[in-house]
Amino acid sequence: MLRRLLLLGMVLLLSACETTQVNHDFDASRDFSSYRSWSWKEPGLQYRPDDPRIKSDLTEQRIRQAVAEQLGQRGLRQAAAGSKADLQVQTYLIVDNRQQQVSTNYGSAWGGPWGGYWGSPMYNETRSVDYQVGTLQIDLLDARDGRLVWRGSAEQIVNPRPTPAERSAAIHNAASKILSNYPPK
Repeated sequence: MLRRLLLLGMVLLLSACETTQVNHDFDASRDFSSYRSWSWKEPGLQYRPDDPRIKSDLTEQRIRQAVAEQLGQRGLRQAAAGSKADLQVQTYLIVDNRQQQVSTNYGSAWGGPWGGYWGSPMYNETRSVDYQVGTLQIDLLDARDGRLVWRGSAEQIVNPRPTPAERSAAIHNAASKILSNYPPK
């Protein structure tokens, strides 16, 4: 029983520390003010690993919508079908399995001014906690030469049983954080 409570506490602690780590990289030689329109480079979303438990039309729809919304807020318009865009957009959803070693110490001891200790014995328990980390990566490629000009990604611990609303919120939050540094300054 104590083990289950401690494990539950660790899982809650991991989820409470749930922070999104964002990374950006770009080609400094490019003039980002010349990019005014974008289109999807198909496939617009690629999954790593290509796992049917991760792959979903609903997830792709959410990611496409969130990216389109964020690019629009940054002054880029989606090119009309059949017309040439300045940028091509491709996204990746990457899910990694990770493991963390967790040590728990319990018991207590008190010392006196004359030496000696009183209290219960000290115990140390170490166990592994398995969890998943999801990464949303957005690549912007110059449509003229096909070269990558900007890349951003956000990494976060995956909620094991999210509701559809939580999925949408997490994707929109990640896309917003990723594209917050576009265009680069």
